[in-house]
Amino acid sequence: MRNRLQSFLVALVLSFVAGQALSAPVVFIYVPDQPVQSVSLRGSMNDWGETPFEQLTDGTWRLELDLPPGEHTYKYFINGQWPGSMEQGPLDKDADAYVDDGFGGKNAVRRVSGTAASASEPPPPPKDLEANQVRVHYVRPDQNYANWGLHTWMDVVTETAWESPAKPNGRDEQGVYWDIQIKPDAERIGLIVHQGDTKDPGPDMFLEVARHGKEVWILSGREDLFTTPPDVESLPMFDLKQARAHWVDRETLFWPNAPHAESVFTLHHGEDLKVSAEGVEGGESLVLNVSNDPLGALATEFPHLRDYAVLKLSGDPNLDTVLKNQIIVTETREGRVVTATGVQIPGVLDDLYAYRGPLGLIWNQKSPQFFLWAPTARSVTVHRFETSQAKEPAESVVLSSERGVWSGNGSAAWKDQFYLYEVEVFVPSTGKVERNFVTDPYSRSLSTNSKKSQVVQLDDHRLKPNGWDELAKPELQGPEDIVIYELHVRDFSAHDMSTPEAYRGTFMAFTTESAGTQHLKRLADAGLTHLHLLPVFDIATINENRSEWPTVDLDMATIPPNTDHAQNILAETRGTDGYNWGYDPFHYGVPEGSYATNPDGSRRIFEFRSMVQSLSELGLRVVMDVVYNHTNSSGQNDQSVLDKIVPGYYHRLNADGRVETSTCCQNTATEHIMMERLMIDDLVHWATNYKVDGFRFDLMGHHMKRNMVKAKEALQALTLEEHGIDGSQIYLYGEGWDFGEVGQGKRGVNATQPNMAGTGIGTFNDRIRDAVRGGNPFGDRREQGFATGLYFEPNGFNSNGPAERQRLENQKHRISFGLAGNLRDYVLELAPGNSVSGSNFEGVGYAAEPQETINYVSAHDNETFYDKIVYAAAPKVSLEDRVRMQNLALSIVALGQGIPFFHAGSDMLRSKSLDADSYNSGDWFNRLDFTYEHNNFGVGLPPAEKNADRWSQMESMLGRSELRAGKDAIQACHEHFLELLQIRKSHPLFRLGSAAEIHRQVRFPQTDSPGLIVMSLAMGEAQKNASPNDLRLILVMFNAENKEQTFTHPQLRGQRSYLHPVFASSKDPVVRDASYNSESGAFTIPPRTAVVFYVE
Repeated sequence: MRNRLQSFLVALVLSFVAGQALSAPVVFIYVPDQPVQSVSLRGSMNDWGETPFEQLTDGTWRLELDLPPGEHTYKYFINGQWPGSMEQGPLDKDADAYVDDGFGGKNAVRRVSGTAASASEPPPPPKDLEANQVRVHYVRPDQNYANWGLHTWMDVVTETAWESPAKPNGRDEQGVYWDIQIKPDAERIGLIVHQGDTKDPGPDMFLEVARHGKEVWILSGREDLFTTPPDVESLPMFDLKQARAHWVDRETLFWPNAPHAESVFTLHHGEDLKVSAEGVEGGESLVLNVSNDPLGALATEFPHLRDYAVLKLSGDPNLDTVLKNQIIVTETREGRVVTATGVQIPGVLDDLYAYRGPLGLIWNQKSPQFFLWAPTARSVTVHRFETSQAKEPAESVVLSSERGVWSGNGSAAWKDQFYLYEVEVFVPSTGKVERNFVTDPYSRSLSTNSKKSQVVQLDDHRLKPNGWDELAKPELQGPEDIVIYELHVRDFSAHDMSTPEAYRGTFMAFTTESAGTQHLKRLADAGLTHLHLLPVFDIATINENRSEWPTVDLDMATIPPNTDHAQNILAETRGTDGYNWGYDPFHYGVPEGSYATNPDGSRRIFEFRSMVQSLSELGLRVVMDVVYNHTNSSGQNDQSVLDKIVPGYYHRLNADGRVETSTCCQNTATEHIMMERLMIDDLVHWATNYKVDGFRFDLMGHHMKRNMVKAKEALQALTLEEHGIDGSQIYLYGEGWDFGEVGQGKRGVNATQPNMAGTGIGTFNDRIRDAVRGGNPFGDRREQGFATGLYFEPNGFNSNGPAERQRLENQKHRISFGLAGNLRDYVLELAPGNSVSGSNFEGVGYAAEPQETINYVSAHDNETFYDKIVYAAAPKVSLEDRVRMQNLALSIVALGQGIPFFHAGSDMLRSKSLDADSYNSGDWFNRLDFTYEHNNFGVGLPPAEKNADRWSQMESMLGRSELRAGKDAIQACHEHFLELLQIRKSHPLFRLGSAAEIHRQVRFPQTDSPGLIVMSLAMGEAQKNASPNDLRLILVMFNAENKEQTFTHPQLRGQRSYLHPVFASSKDPVVRDASYNSESGAFTIPPRTAVVFYVE
């Protein structure tokens, strides 16, 4: 997912200040609880590189640096590992503050003060604007501009990367300003002033040249673009677009500040309320009384508000009327208003209007019925349009309201036609009542580009491929048998010449005989069970009209491998080329139209079902990547849906009432009852109407644990007899990262890695990922790991000293815990007499059962594993040995306990030409070649937006023609992957179904080398009928060294042991060289290789 965790790990240091900043000496101290081998500083001050500490005689570590004024974000890097959180301990007692690091921990912050050399002198006047420029001013009352930058997009010459915003071009008497180069025909420029993930004022802002001209002013905290210098003193005294009071149930409000003894609080409601120090003009008022009663259940329901003051509503007002109005709360002292603010209302809406009845379009025999939850709406009308292109409705029906739900009927003639709701509702962001024409949040079909919802009957036989109702799913005995392959719809077929042209890049590509479907068939026959599809719901950022897509003429044979030629051409088509990963939800319940051969209407339904059916026939179940943690838009934006119907309800708001955006977009609030319901209703819809077999939750940690548990219960209640599917076999998993406004349980117990233990819901195991790869996705890519040559083959960035050996030992242990399902209670012997449980080894283990761990080394995010090898392997390592590194990493994932997860193409040495975030890099950089001729390495420098800061490193690497894998290397990797799948499938010991079995049957004998892991799998009662029936145990050995190793097990002397039959006939001759000497009990493991031995 793009633009998400980077900003928590990359500080944005702006060097501009008024005058010359003075550096100051800053001392960092680390006092370890136990001896450590190395400590270094990584942070914004050294571009997250590595600055080593000096160890003092008493064991303390010390570092002194000269730092310029401003905020500096950092972490200590201890024994080559990132700590979970700088706040624990704390590790640096002199830290001034802490900020989320994006992984559930905290980065530390040091603030360095400084003085301006000539602050009293007025700054020079800005130079005149050029014809192709706009100027954006930024004014802060506190004059603190450190670390604030500008993100720009749309009609600009060069879009800025979120993690590298533009620095100010200068300063004037009011504040700082940016001069932005714009396109000659520029109409609209997107603007966000931000510091990390903190935006000011919050919502995306847009400079419209025809409306605003070419010079605007942004005033901190104000959502308006000023076209003249703002007179701060003349602005309204109170900003009613902020909502700092919370109405949490029918009688209770929370107030952010401790009330004064003389404070009087009043709730005002009406239209066009005006506030001054003298009072409120317009509307009606209700008295609020300060209460000292305990919060009770409200403290649990609203943990982030537990320190707020409590106000109680007096009397018995008509809340239906009140909640349809503008609402503000004032604090008055001595007859004068001292504070006035808008009100956040999700709590009281849940209390009064939570609803379990029908929603969306429901069929009553042959007639459609419409149900819309909109408790703050004043009126709702449904308009019918005869065609998707019709400008005027053919018929309109005014809906009636009961307890916040608006409903009404259409006739049979409405079938297959289109509709929109007209919702009359007060919108806090505009301060007035709006008439919003909006699609149905429960839409089941749409017109092209989601302009209208369609009246569709999903049971219509025309929308079902032959045999759909009788579709039988591939056998699945338990969740531990699952093996997942993650794939993007366009990646699968956009370049596949064996797929009919009309089907390329669509759902239908999965229904035809092609190189791609043959590839999937081979994987399924070998043991792959689930195909995970990146988002396939209705996506806001893809133009569904293919006729409007630009044509790009690029030839791999002529494109220079290491220049910006290709990305320059593709930059002109970004956002218009039909490519995006799709983490931009528009309508949750409708298949994406750009993946259909006809996006206008219901054809997308038939084709999605055809895809699911065809994949089932190949032997694969289907997983959907779902993104309920955010929407693409909110407010009155064109692609906003939910917020146009119930403003301020569906999205999570910050303390000022602005939408939180820590996910990268407009965060939703599934802690609210009806947003939770929308999510669960939608999951059940996909499971029952499209026979989807699993769901991967994007940024699952932004949901509450209770949301996920309820979702699982709803899905598992589905039965073949009643619903046509077996819900007990639907698997849920997601990203359990802990950060942002929900981090550390600030909004309730959220769905993070440790919190999901015991639920049976899986989370991605970043511990094993980083140990195998080296470093982490946001540090230096050259960091080496277990499979990429750490210690044994240093690359120049890492050496082979004691610190690297210690780091490799640590990685070995982390991988061992991962191979044991990453269980929190699994006890690993680190050395004779030194054992530790998973949860006590640096918090590595967190799962209660193996099905709760998703082991992986690469996914759509970040560099592919092959590209990681390009960065991290020593330059002298040959292509053949790089293939072995790739195979070793895949072996660790495939042969461990838990759920293996593989990025599509990792079995083909897939490269994205070093692209770190290809979400919008087009088909060119995301290409998959199922003919195995090319792995897509060296197709040009990847797009500048996410990669330009590393181009200087990339140029030499991409220019190495010997690293461009050809057919022999790609097929060698693919064949090895097939063998791994066959081995995992061959015996239940690789797929133990419970933590108890793992505790009893999985062991890790001691080895002398930090580059050798040995795992033994002992037979148990549950496996007694498995073949071969004389098997006593299985030994799995992973050798990361660049030379063969020997492992001797004295107890196996004289025992019969032999290489797994699949490996004994492996197409890899090096694997076949593995051997066992029964006289000595010694096993020989080839270099950079995993082997499996049966022991009788």
